[in-house]
Amino acid sequence: MSDMALLRIGILAAGLLLIAAIFLFGRPKRLAQGKRKEPQEAETGVRREPVLGAVDETTGAPLAGDDESAISQPELGLPDVEQGSASELGKRPSQDFDKIVSLYVAARADQVLRGEDIVVAAEKTGLVFGYMNVFHRLMEGHPERGPIFSMASIMKPGSFDMGTIREMETPAIAFFLTLPAPMTALDAWEKMLPTVQRMAELLDGVVLDDSRNALGRQRIAHIRDDLRAYDRQHQAPPLTKSPRW
Repeated sequence: MSDMALLRIGILAAGLLLIAAIFLFGRPKRLAQGKRKEPQEAETGVRREPVLGAVDETTGAPLAGDDESAISQPELGLPDVEQGSASELGKRPSQDFDKIVSLYVAARADQVLRGEDIVVAAEKTGLVFGYMNVFHRLMEGHPERGPIFSMASIMKPGSFDMGTIREMETPAIAFFLTLPAPMTALDAWEKMLPTVQRMAELLDGVVLDDSRNALGRQRIAHIRDDLRAYDRQHQAPPLTKSPRW
């Protein structure tokens, strides 16, 4: 198989994670389109940060975590847990949503994220373990309103098995903000972004955007503008005054 074919397979496998999120939160009314693609420059002899779906330029082999059989697949369901084994904490009141905003924390080259470290970092950043055996950020005082955002592993089945968490390893974890959220889209993003950045610091990882590129200021500004527009579009229409006769 050619290097280009391996590259396409790796990118496809990593991209399926977003589709798998549909099975985690329900069926969307309309999934946001228009992922931004950014060119990648190869530099010889320079340490490269991991990009989901990348391949080794010298051997053509997929980098850690790019085996399509290991990435969460939509036909498997995300996550695969036994009936009645998952907490209801973090369950969305409504399974309908129309937009997903996602970020990743990926391990650096030749490294992995370890389950035990992920759990410790999640607790330090205020995430709670709950519904579907993944982690959630809940509204303080109003957990019944559902998650502001959630975090899962990119490895199938996506959930965290606390019984084997010491043996768990994954090349990356994924953060999902599904809209509508229990607060405005922009406020939810402002909760998620610093949490993701802090998780990356604690795990010595790197933050990637939804195209699996390093998250930069320009991309952050673009996401904020997009979410402001979403909030304007979904805000309640102003009440009209009755005409005086």
